Amino acid sequence: MSNPIKLYNFPKSGHAHRIELMLSLLALPTELVFVDLAAGAHKQPEFLALNPFGQVPVIDDNGTVIADSNAILVYLAKKYDNGAWLPEDPVAAAAVQRWLSVAAGPLAFGPAAARLVTVFGAAFNTDEVIARAHALLKVIDTELAERPFLAGHTPTIADIANYSYIAHAPEGNVSLEPYANVRDWLMRIEALPGFVAMPRTQIGLQNNA
Repeated sequence: MSNPIKLYNFPKSGHAHRIELMLSLLALPTELVFVDLAAGAHKQPEFLALNPFGQVPVIDDNGTVIADSNAILVYLAKKYDNGAWLPEDPVAAAAVQRWLSVAAGPLAFGPAAARLVTVFGAAFNTDEVIARAHALLKVIDTELAERPFLAGHTPTIADIANYSYIAHAPEGNVSLEPYANVRDWLMRIEALPGFVAMPRTQIGLQNNA
């Protein structure tokens, strides 16, 4: 690889953190490019040329530009891994895809949305998104009683896609205290060689942690 992979990111974005974490776990040289969302940098023509949806993250891998965090995870696993992070076996691949869909659906509309309220002032119904978060966490906690990682016995991009917003759920007033299996899973992710944390925002329940 001739140059580091450019990651257009915003430090408080869980979607961007997924990719920073994956790049680090794969030990890939990375150049972080800060996108000032508060100043509207993601809506400027030069950024929209990279991602017409105006969202982080985006990577530029020596001229190959990929947007959308789940798409980037698939790309990185396919290009730079030996099949561990995204298995080729049809059943195992389907198990991973299931959790990528969870990350784009129930996670986004539950824990991530609850955090958007407190960290960014989003106008969601707080009770509704917190209830969704707990409904999701109950399912995840039950499934993690059967295996150490979301899609099986080894970590995959399924875990990386869901880690950031679950780890930071307390910032959105979503307690992880009732979910021992989820908390153990978070610790397993954090123990992986190359793990990098997302900066914590001292808000919500995290303010008392």
